[in-house]
Amino acid sequence: MFSRKERHQKKPGTPKTTAGAPGVSDNGRDGGYNAGIAVFSYIVGGIMVWSLIGWGLDNLWGTRWIVLAGALLGAAGGFYLSHVHGLTSLRNSTGEDGAAGGPSQDAKQ
Repeated sequence: MFSRKERHQKKPGTPKTTAGAPGVSDNGRDGGYNAGIAVFSYIVGGIMVWSLIGWGLDNLWGTRWIVLAGALLGAAGGFYLSHVHGLTSLRNSTGEDGAAGGPSQDAKQ
C-alpha cells in the first residue's frame, strides 16, 4: 500500500498548474486553447449575468437603459477577471514578453 504522503502527491510527468490561472502550467507549456475558453467564458458569463440583473432592475423600476449598463459592466468585469488570473498577458513558452524579444526571426533566410 501507499503511505499517506504518497497518495496525495501527483504522478510523475503530470504538469503542475499555476493556482488561479486555468490553462497555464508551471513547466512552460501553456494551454492557449484552454486560456482562450476561460477568457471567453468570463466575458460572456459576465455579460449574461449582469444583463439579466439589469433587465430585472429595468422591469422593477420601469427604465430601459440599465440592461445596457449591466452588459457593459459584465464585459468589463470579464476582462478584469481575465487579467487578474493572468490569462491576457503576452507570454511565450520561456515566460518572457513577446514584444520585448523584437521582430520574429522567421522571415530571415
